[in-house]
This record gives sequence, structure tokens and C-alpha cells, in this order.
Amino acid sequence: MRRLWTPAWIGRHVLTIALVAGFLALGWWQISRASAGNTLSWAYAVEWPIFAGFVIFLWIREARHTLRPEEPAAPTAPAPPPAGSPGVRRPVRSARMLVAARGSGPEPDDSDPELSEYNHYLSWLNANPGAKPGDYPGPGR
Repeated sequence: MRRLWTPAWIGRHVLTIALVAGFLALGWWQISRASAGNTLSWAYAVEWPIFAGFVIFLWIREARHTLRPEEPAAPTAPAPPPAGSPGVRRPVRSARMLVAARGSGPEPDDSDPELSEYNHYLSWLNANPGAKPGDYPGPGR
């Protein structure tokens, strides 16, 4: 319970009380207008208490989330060995290398220039992981 009395949570409590009170007051005001003959106000008279209920729902949900016991940290995976050490294979970098490494599937067809240019673009993006697509120099470079 102590976690719900931090300065941030006190502000949330005050904001929740103010919003709920304000929404319920607006709903009561709309009921008084609706009873005076304004038929549109009946919809607003129903809407404002729904807003107040939603604020209460959010407050309860956040309080339960804060009071939930902390989960233990997940164990981290061991660091991979350096790329130059024996027995470590380099990851496959492109679809062509993947097909060649597996020894299955047809060879890529370079007769389509648009597909060839797109494949060049993808291999460039793969070779330059920090680059943005706008940095692409073009197909012939």
C-alpha cells in the first residue's frame, strides 16, 4: 500500500477524485436540462457518468498494476563467442547465400532488371545495418 502514497500517486488520486466529481456534476446538470425539455441532454446525462466510470476503471487498473509483486528479472542469454573463434559460423547474409548454403532451390533469375535492382538494394541494406534507405547510393555503385 505504501507504493500508492508517492507524490505521483497522490496527484493521481486527486485528479481521479476531481474528474469523477466533475463528470458526475456535469451528468446531474444534463439531467436538469433534460427534465426542462432539452431532449438531446438525455444522451449527455448518460454519457457523463460513463466517463466517470471509465476514470475509476483506469485508476483501479493502474493501482492493481502498481501493487502487483515484481517479477524476477529474466536470465540473460550468454554472450556469443567472438566471430573469429573456431567452430563459430558466420550468419548467412542474403537470400542467395542462404539458397547456396542449403543447396536447395532454384538459382535466382537475374533476367528481370527491376527484381535484380531490388535484390541489390536489399543486400546493400543488409550489409549496412545502420544506414537509412535514403542513404542508398544506387544500383550500379
